Amino acid sequence: MASDKIVLLTDESYENEAVKSDTPVLIDFYADWCGPCRMVAPVLDSLAEKYDGKVKICKVNVDEQRKLAIAHKVMSIPTLIFMNNGEVVERVTGALPQASIEEKLTAML
Repeated sequence: MASDKIVLLTDESYENEAVKSDTPVLIDFYADWCGPCRMVAPVLDSLAEKYDGKVKICKVNVDEQRKLAIAHKVMSIPTLIFMNNGEVVERVTGALPQASIEEKLTAML
């Protein structure tokens, strides 16, 4: 079960939730059928709780939000995009361990 602290992004909500966010943002581009995405999901749930109020954790289902995936040139999933002040500061493709993700989040704070 996904954390209620994770924001599901759509074409309509992306601008307000991610680009205009006053906190750093981590966006997970995923699909329900993707094995590595399912491995990352509990890690993101845990981080959403731990960084609540400091970092916004968002998810984009690439099957449902194709425009967003195309706009970000997402070719493989999971792709994690780290944003700060509306700018992409880093992107990583593939499942990362929690410690690696936390290191990148801490660097944005």
